[in-house]
Amino acid sequence: MARKIIIDTDPGKDDAVAILLALAAPQELELLALVAVAGNVPLARTESNVRRVLELAGRPDIPVYAGCARPLVRPPITAEHVHGDTGLHGLDLPEPRMPLRPEHGVDYLINALCVASPGEITLCLLGPATNLAMALVKAPDIGPRIAEIVWMAGARSEGGNVTPAAEYNVHADPDAAKVLLDSGIPTTLLPLDLTHQVRLTDARLDRLRRIDTAAARAVAALYSNADGTALQGGLGGPLHDPCVIAHLLRPGLFTGRRINVAVETASPLTLGMTVADWSGVTDRPANAVFLNRADADGFFDLLFERLARLP
Repeated sequence: MARKIIIDTDPGKDDAVAILLALAAPQELELLALVAVAGNVPLARTESNVRRVLELAGRPDIPVYAGCARPLVRPPITAEHVHGDTGLHGLDLPEPRMPLRPEHGVDYLINALCVASPGEITLCLLGPATNLAMALVKAPDIGPRIAEIVWMAGARSEGGNVTPAAEYNVHADPDAAKVLLDSGIPTTLLPLDLTHQVRLTDARLDRLRRIDTAAARAVAALYSNADGTALQGGLGGPLHDPCVIAHLLRPGLFTGRRINVAVETASPLTLGMTVADWSGVTDRPANAVFLNRADADGFFDLLFERLARLP
């Protein structure tokens, strides 16, 4: 039986790849809906990008909801320097024709979890955690109904990618991250420690270009732009968010351990830092599985095989 998931996302190049990977796994994953959040680009762009990607993959039947347009208590922080002004720099997709659902994304999350059986739905977070945190604040009873949160977030040994201490998804809304990590909901984190091992190198990009599907061509376009935002000095662009979906499909690709992870919300110097107690030196109870090793070749074998299945 396919695992039921909801994707909460802020596309974003790597978000788009993650969505395509989920769509290419209908036997394993039943994608109930996608909820957009402000993050890499403003909400008007992220919700539009979700719909564009669904139409690219021939799946306009999947509902899309717009969630929060800003973090819980702080000003928005976007990442156009990485993803371009549109969020999908390098890829020119037409205006979406499929409608945005009228219900607010936070209300959709609450209602979907309330009508589902406890433990039936897994939440896949690819951006800031604002929507889910707001849902948990508004309706705390939904927490025990969530099977698991799988979130691309955080960093330990890699430091940060938006400040020296903080990874973007956490730094963009650290207060929301704290709500999640304090919630007691089973949580798996895929931090920069892991995602920086999964890079679309030139050799892998050449392999991708040989896959003759619209989805594969779109991913190649996103990571072939000449403005320097993707390839990062020849190392290859890390595919952060697709690791969330790959973990659901092939959990053996990634390893780590269950530890305590806390989020800094007070210090201006380390705001959004994920303090990962890897060695258990505190008495704080473990609250997340923190994955830090990846089989990159296995990941790309999976990704490319699945992109070849889409139109």
